[in-house]
Amino acid sequence: MIKGPKTRFLKVRCKGCNNEQIIFNRPATRVECLVCGSLIAEPTGGLGSIRTKIIEVLE
Repeated sequence: MIKGPKTRFLKVRCKGCNNEQIIFNRPATRVECLVCGSLIAEPTGGLGSIRTKIIEVLE
């Protein structure tokens, strides 16, 4: 059996300005909103700490 990857891309919505953007679920650096600059996700050594609402998990 071949296992699929554990990593995913996520479509998230910023809590500050409702901007939607696509991020990686295991970020290596802090991810900020492209519009207002608020923190969206930060690395934790494995799965990232997502600080906003996840709209969709992309395959």
